[in-house]
Order: sequence, then C-alpha cells, then structure tokens
Amino acid sequence: MLDSNQLRKDLPAVIQALAVRGVSFDAERFNALEARRKSVQVETENLQARRNAVSKLIGQLKSQGQDASHAMAESQQIPARLKELEAELDGIQKELRDWLMTLPNLPHASVPLGKDSNDNVEVRRWIPPGMATDAQGNPCPLDFEARDHVAVGEPLGLDFETARKLSGARFMMLRGQMARLHRALAQFMLDVQTGEHGYQECYTPYIVNGSTLLGTGQLPKFKDDMFWVTKGGNEAGQDHDEHGNVIPGEDLYLISTSEITLAGSVRDTIVPATDLPLRMTAHTPCFRSEAGSGGRDVRGMIRQHQFDKVELVQIVHPDTSYQALEDMVGHAEAILQKLGLPYRVVLLCGGDMGFGAAKTYDIEVWLPAQNTWREISSISNCEAFQARRLQARYRPEKGKPEFLHTLNGSGLAVGRTAVAVLENCQQADGSVRVPEALRSYMGGFELLKG
Repeated sequence: MLDSNQLRKDLPAVIQALAVRGVSFDAERFNALEARRKSVQVETENLQARRNAVSKLIGQLKSQGQDASHAMAESQQIPARLKELEAELDGIQKELRDWLMTLPNLPHASVPLGKDSNDNVEVRRWIPPGMATDAQGNPCPLDFEARDHVAVGEPLGLDFETARKLSGARFMMLRGQMARLHRALAQFMLDVQTGEHGYQECYTPYIVNGSTLLGTGQLPKFKDDMFWVTKGGNEAGQDHDEHGNVIPGEDLYLISTSEITLAGSVRDTIVPATDLPLRMTAHTPCFRSEAGSGGRDVRGMIRQHQFDKVELVQIVHPDTSYQALEDMVGHAEAILQKLGLPYRVVLLCGGDMGFGAAKTYDIEVWLPAQNTWREISSISNCEAFQARRLQARYRPEKGKPEFLHTLNGSGLAVGRTAVAVLENCQQADGSVRVPEALRSYMGGFELLKG
C-alpha cells in the first residue's frame, strides 16, 4: 500500500511515479478527501479545546456559587458531536485506505520507461561453456529438428489426457520418469537454496484467508484470478466455538504462490533488527485461475492452473533491500547454471511490473523448439509496500518500529524448469540427457528413455 504521508508531502512525485506504470492518479479526489479530513480534524480539535474550557468554566462558576446550568448544558452536547466527528473521520480514512489498496507500488528510480515486455531491458545472458551461439548471441539450433517439450515428454510420462478427464484443461499428470524428474528438480532447488544460500526451508498452508491475501497484495485487485475454497453448504462443514455456535469465517483461497504464506508469516509482527535478514524458501503447488488462453501457451506445461514452484522470500532492513534483490537474482541464476541451461536476465520496465513490485528482474530460459527466451523466474523488491499492508515492522536499536522491506522470487518454477530440461537436453533418438547436477536425485540415471 502507498504511504499516505508521502501523498500528502509530495503528491506531484507520486503522480509522476505512477504515470511510469501507466496509472493515472485522481488528484482531485485525493485533495477532496484531504480537505474533508482536515476540516473534521480541525473541528474535533476545536471542540476538544472547548470541552476543556467549558469544564474549567463549570468548576469556576460552582466555586463562586454562580449558576452553571448553561455551561453544563453545552458540555453535555459536546460528546455527541465528537462521536459524530470520530465516525466521519473513520469513514474518510477507510475510503482513502480502500482506494490506496487498489493502487500499485511506486517504481524505483532505476526502472526503465515502457509500456509492455517489448520495452524491457536485457541486463546479461549466460550461455553454457562450449555451446555455440548465432550472430544475435542466441544458442545455435540443435543438430536435429528440435521437438517441443510435449513431444519429448509424453513418451516419458507427461499425461495431459488423464488430467483433462480428471480436472479439465490446463492441468497435467506426470508418471514414471517425468514424475521423478519433477520431484528431483524441486528437491535439487531446495537443497541449493538452503545449503548454499542460507534460506530456511518452510512447509506452509496451501489455503489462506482473505486477510493474508489483502496483506500481500493479491486482494482486492486480483480476486478473480484466485481459486476460492468453500467448506460446505451446511453448518457441519463450519467451525464452531466452545458453545457450539457457528463461527463466522473469512473467504478462503488456494495460494497462487508461497510468497503469500512466507511474506504473510510476519504479518502484525515486530521483528528485532538483530534477527534480520529473514530468508525463507518453500516448495508448494500454486493455483491460478487466470492461466491465459490462446497462442503457443495452450500447448503443454508453460501455463497451468496448477503448477509447482520453489519460492524465495527475504524480509530485510530497508537499507539492504536492493543488495538483497541482486543477491536473489544470483540465487535463482545458480540453479540454471548448475543445470547447464542458457538464460538471460531482463530488467522490467514500469508498464510490465507486477502490482506490488518497486523493481523486478525476470530470468528467461532458452527453449529451442520455440527458438525464443521464456520467463522461468521473476524476482522483485516490494520495498515497504507489502509490509505496510501487513503491518510488518522491525525494531531498531533506537526509536519507534519501522516498516520492513520484502522481496520475493522463484528459485525456480519447477514445471518450466522441466520444460527447459526436456527441450535443451533432448537427443536425436528422443531420449533426454539428465543434467549432471540432477543425476544423484534421479538414481544415477544419465538418460531418460521412452
């Protein structure tokens, strides 16, 4: 959530920053709300001062034996008006808060201008040693006609037909070697992130309440992109208190990323500064109802309603968050380098960033069958945007608690990494070479064969 104090102090700068994201800010509406707020607060302060003065006057009149009835009548009217003003101020502040909840984060000064992915800026690319590249610096075509991951994976246990029968479109079932490859990738990623980069492994709920999603930024804007969960149509499926009464519950949702639960774990918390940074990782399924439609993403594992990720989250001191962002990009890159998969790092422009991000890097892996780079990780610094919504703060050695900075990213998307392995490691005979770093997780197998 944006900082209302920043809006009051430097509204033109906020308007300009939101414009970088293609968002128009209604300054007239904000100024009208501010005028109402100030008017209510001035009247409240004047009434409180008058209440104190009248109370003092009543005491003086009574001590002098004079009639205090008029002053007492006035004093009895003031509390009712103060209560009205308090309710009015609460309403104004709620309207502002609800509005700010719908506005995206302000971009960092280093974020490039642009409307969409065409305006993103490549930062660097990594090509495995010994891999030939063309004049554009892209990996050269394979020595044989590249098949896409569906054609390569189906003989190995990639099963869309059964998943479609069970659940519908945009789901997959994995059998045999494909299931083992998927599990091996997730385990490998967790081992690298915990063993080499200092993340604490977590197991989190897959179902969360609305308050958690409000705190991390998925609600209210992206409610229709989530899968909602119900507990049944009668009281038998609902929670009860100790007297047997039904407890009113919040809406529940399947998580779209474990960023929600990992970042949400510091909600309403004051973290000692000495405990920072917090580094957390989790392997979870992710559920998204907005899996897209049309084009090349319809085929295969690229865009699914259910997929797995190994998520990285850091909770840090504000002074260190941009170094943490660079570190996290390196932590995701390490996975691809160990697997020998070519990739590039791209800095997103203002018009292509996610809702809560102040700055985002995407990592894109090379897919030979598509002859293009495809996103496999997105890593963002949200600064205090999420923390302000979550009321997540740290306590410095001196002074009042201050808001933390939160960062998140994929380390990596498991299904998309499997896609990259299938396409980049495919052999002319249809087999798939297992990257050396994965072989101990695959029982020592060097090849996957149908």
